[in-house]
Amino acid sequence: MKIGFDNEKYLKMQSQHIRERISQFGNKLYLEFGGKLFDDFHASRVLPGFEPDSKLRMLMQLSDQAEIVIVISAADIDKNKMRSDLGITYDMDVLRLIDEFTERGLYVGSVCITRYAGQESADLFKNRLEKMGIRVYLHYSIPGYPSNTSLIVSDEGYGRNEYIETSRPLVVITAPGPGSGKMATCLSQLYHEYKRGISAGYAKFETFPIWNIPLKHPVNLAYEAATADLNDVNMIDPFHLEAYGVTTVNYNRDVEIFPVLQAMFEKIIGECPYKSPTDMGVNMAGNCIVDDEACKEASRQEIIRRYYKSMNALVSGTGTEEEAYKIELLLKQAHASVEDRRVVPACLSKAEETSAPAAALEMPDGSIVYGKTSELLGASSALLLNALKELAGIPHEHHVISPDAIRPIQELKIQYLGSKNPRLHSDETLIALSVSAASNREARLALEQLPRLKGCQAHTSVMLSSVDILEFRKLGIELTCEPRFEKERKYQ
Repeated sequence: MKIGFDNEKYLKMQSQHIRERISQFGNKLYLEFGGKLFDDFHASRVLPGFEPDSKLRMLMQLSDQAEIVIVISAADIDKNKMRSDLGITYDMDVLRLIDEFTERGLYVGSVCITRYAGQESADLFKNRLEKMGIRVYLHYSIPGYPSNTSLIVSDEGYGRNEYIETSRPLVVITAPGPGSGKMATCLSQLYHEYKRGISAGYAKFETFPIWNIPLKHPVNLAYEAATADLNDVNMIDPFHLEAYGVTTVNYNRDVEIFPVLQAMFEKIIGECPYKSPTDMGVNMAGNCIVDDEACKEASRQEIIRRYYKSMNALVSGTGTEEEAYKIELLLKQAHASVEDRRVVPACLSKAEETSAPAAALEMPDGSIVYGKTSELLGASSALLLNALKELAGIPHEHHVISPDAIRPIQELKIQYLGSKNPRLHSDETLIALSVSAASNREARLALEQLPRLKGCQAHTSVMLSSVDILEFRKLGIELTCEPRFEKERKYQ
């Protein structure tokens, strides 16, 4: 994929802009970090050249000034909300983030549990954190939030929340995912700071939508696709247009909440320091796009992937028609179709040819390799082996795993583990390959190619098991599946 984003320029511009914002507010800034701070894979997909840990690296340049507060909603703890990209719950991701930040020399000051209403699960998590030596603060639901500003900005509203003790000029408020209460936490802190006579400010760091590119730019449309379940909609910032006569892009939640924020700022500090939601932002990403066409194409591909994900969720009963329809509309707005994803027609053609589930993968050089269903391997497992052999220059007819080595694994699955499917899953295939590598030079050579699969595009003609999906994710392969089961069953 062509590089479309200057990552080094971004790191320099972004850190400098945040320093300027800190100095603007008397050396105390609460910075709401939207999106993924540690591993923003969405940004890296739609802005090729953006490193997934760019925001973290930028923050590390400010490590002497920054402390991190991780926010999690008690409601999300209670319902075991998952990070779908990592396959872990939000509360487990809080622990992961603490470890990741600490290992990189960043100071995690505390964890704030928002929307607390006595949930037992939240109490258990709080106790677990405190036993680890982590400070935990509780923030409560406020009736009438966010419209009842008189109650919110009072001792019965923000004043009821526990004051988070911080010690550094830059306080980064981050979370495992959206809807955790980051903005409310920032404003609650401003209320407490000003009651204590401390001047402090607030700013927002959202990578998307990018404010200084067109509203219907594929990069911004891809953000809408990524947040289709939240019903976020990109829109022109009317406040910025009125104040400055300049067209910028924001999203509906920030535009809708801005009059309320203005009222809150006026109650807290006497005046609002911003004239628009765009003013609140500190995002420099739009200034670092160096190849607009490359970013447009990458974003169209992301919308296609999101479309397939929504359709798979719909078929499996975990998604909604509204989400799928919205992403389908975004596809049309981006002037894209599923056929633009090269592996889709290639895969479907192979499935039709073999009358069985099939898979296709686009190699780093643009060529397509295939996997078909056999007695020994499922299509996705065959695809991985064929791709590795292609990368290693091993003739297709050579066996890197002996059929005699596969059959005992099949017997184990069927006779002793109660499986009904004798074919090897992707993880089982890779384990068998690694065992073969001990005595087979070509198997070793094939195994060494695994890192080269990262970033490759793949498609299967049927939905895969969770085991196979996870294995592709670990390898960094961008996978999509046709929204159909291999076998129609009531219980999958």
